[in-house]
Amino acid sequence: MRSPMKLTSRATALALSAALMSASALTFAPSPAFAVPPGGYADLVETVAPAVVFIEVTTRATPATGMLPDNLPPQLREQFRDALPQLDAPHQGVGSGFIISADGQIVTNHHVVAGAETVKVKLADGRSFDAEVVGSDPLTDIAVLKIIADVDLPTVSFGTSENLRVGDEVVAVGNPFGLGGTVTSGIISALSRDIRSGPFDDFIQTDAAINRGNSGGPLFDNSGRVIGVNTAIISPGGGSVGIGFAVPSDLVQTIVADLSDDGLVARGWLGVSIRPMTAEVAAVLGYDLPKGAVIEAISADSPASEAGLKKGDIITSFGEVEIAELRDLTRAVATTPPEASAEITVLRRGKEVTLNVTIGARAPDAA
Repeated sequence: MRSPMKLTSRATALALSAALMSASALTFAPSPAFAVPPGGYADLVETVAPAVVFIEVTTRATPATGMLPDNLPPQLREQFRDALPQLDAPHQGVGSGFIISADGQIVTNHHVVAGAETVKVKLADGRSFDAEVVGSDPLTDIAVLKIIADVDLPTVSFGTSENLRVGDEVVAVGNPFGLGGTVTSGIISALSRDIRSGPFDDFIQTDAAINRGNSGGPLFDNSGRVIGVNTAIISPGGGSVGIGFAVPSDLVQTIVADLSDDGLVARGWLGVSIRPMTAEVAAVLGYDLPKGAVIEAISADSPASEAGLKKGDIITSFGEVEIAELRDLTRAVATTPPEASAEITVLRRGKEVTLNVTIGARAPDAA
């Protein structure tokens, strides 16, 4: 879970999440549909709750010696080390997750397991398992774990987030404050929220209460399907104020499929630096509102360079995607498989130009 009022970077988001401690296709069995009665969600919860898990991780903080100046002589370093606080003691953190396959595949947040030395998963029925981190993607804050059990495990399935509407009912299940399975309900407050935590922000906003320890837990629709992964909140005091965010299930499924394959996420790369269209330029071009991505620079030997893109070009479409704002291009390129071809339309000196580009592979550690 990430908090409070201002999230400015992935690094900030992960630091705040610690305080709140807390594509190839995958096939998932469909969940039963529920006609939610006016009285509540008891039937839905009874069915999905067994597949929601409690996650406990052990991480090791920065060693105390890291507080000493680098240029301190060895004899003084030895002398002062014993006087420092023992920062290298193991640190415990908690979060939530959910089982998506009977053989023990679990989805959670990257920030729940980031830097973990050990990961333990506890089921709703009390069983506990050591878990392996199959793969983790900091850019979308999604991770996949695996546990081994002697029998098939309870599962939940993904629904689509494409057709969600503001006002749709949702249910969040997780382990806030380490209390065990807790259920909250609400509605979708907004869609496609950008909270500036990373380049692929496209969050579902909900007023279903999300608190410390809910990170990585599922957000269900009223048919009992997972339509999001609870990830962040805005909170002046650290508790729920009715503004929570979940990664949409359509994106989660793509990331989970990639991570399950080889532990990595393959993303496309174009090789351009971009900035927003200005209102002044938009007015000259006859646009009611600024739209498009203006190329500021092009990397040498990049797909963009080889395709003939130039500094000052205004990208208006990429493949079938119209580029209204910068993140439209970022997402469109990232979700295009490396080596795939795409058609790019640009405005160059007031004229429309169409180019073909072969997308490269984004470096795994690219921001």
